[in-house]
Amino acid sequence: MKIEFTVAGEPQGKQRPRFAKRGQYISVRTPEKTKDYEENIWAAFWEQCGNVTFPEGSQLELRVLAFFKIPKSTSKRKQAAMLSGEIRPTKKPDIDNVLKAVADALNGVCYKDDSCIVKMSGEKFYSDNPRIVVILKICTK
Repeated sequence: MKIEFTVAGEPQGKQRPRFAKRGQYISVRTPEKTKDYEENIWAAFWEQCGNVTFPEGSQLELRVLAFFKIPKSTSKRKQAAMLSGEIRPTKKPDIDNVLKAVADALNGVCYKDDSCIVKMSGEKFYSDNPRIVVILKICTK
């Protein structure tokens, strides 16, 4: 079983939680930008894949391809190198934070818990069409 879907827009990473002290207690919250991005991910999943779920106990492989917008000030020669994959993004967000955002967004949506993901990979590219492509499948070996 394999699913693949695309989330339009500039890739974002999972931000660190925010802590606040309230009297004797410390509250923890997820930043709004991260919440909104995770909602975009699961909305794209529902729209493109429906209510597909992996069986409980599945060992899953998650692959994310992140396509970043080419900066406007880039020369035509450099743009061509970026589009061909010769030059790849080395800017923020880190690919592991993008993977974490995707894994957390799909938690409880198409699998019970992201602990069932046994293999993860991510790649960063430049494109005229910023987006992420998410591929999730049952892991074989």
